[in-house]
Amino acid sequence: MSGDMARCASSELPEPLLAALRDGVERGARVLSVCTGAFILGAAGLLDGRRCTTHWRYAGELARAFPAARVDPSVLYVDDEPVITSAGTAAGIDACLYLVRKEQGSRVANAIARRMVVPPHRDGGQAQYVERPVAEPVADTLSDVIGWMERHLDEQVTVCELAGRAAMSARTFARRFVQETGTTPQRWLTGQRILLAQQLLEESDATVDVVAERSGFGNATALRHHFRLWRATTPHAYRRQFRDPAA
Repeated sequence: MSGDMARCASSELPEPLLAALRDGVERGARVLSVCTGAFILGAAGLLDGRRCTTHWRYAGELARAFPAARVDPSVLYVDDEPVITSAGTAAGIDACLYLVRKEQGSRVANAIARRMVVPPHRDGGQAQYVERPVAEPVADTLSDVIGWMERHLDEQVTVCELAGRAAMSARTFARRFVQETGTTPQRWLTGQRILLAQQLLEESDATVDVVAERSGFGNATALRHHFRLWRATTPHAYRRQFRDPAA
């Protein structure tokens, strides 16, 4: 959906379509929009009183068109049950994988992500990519360091140590990391550790203490703290809901 289409969405969309969306939500269905598809949900009245997002280019326009919506232009996607909205096309993939994970668990979502050759999870609170001056070309990238981080999630590591692996200063590394991933090194690590903890909770009988140690949180208290912040539930409750019967 282009920006021009977004501007006329509320006035030209057929009422049967908007009614079908409203009826679906009333029956308990979830709806998900990608990019400026949020304008369609707004025209149906489904964004009123809800937090939502769209592509950063059109966030101001969405807020003006639907003043009862709480538009957040800085995030990848928002889940305000039962409405999920996302930013650009890539963020739409993230939102869809998030929904699959929510409904079917990490194993299914990760398998789909591998087939699509995309990251298995990007937290919705990560920043959208916005226009910025073109950086000076460099020969090195962070792919090797990020790969090392993925293989050593159970180890405690500082930004200075990671910067050393990348042969950069800590400040340059932190800036480059945000440019390439959309988030900070520490938040990226926490998000990946949460994903690993989810997988262990789903697929193993390991205690919460063991899951915390293997996923890099160190102890069950820290795992519970971060799990509540990131998933709005406890490790035990998550395991009861998503436990793989074949595990």
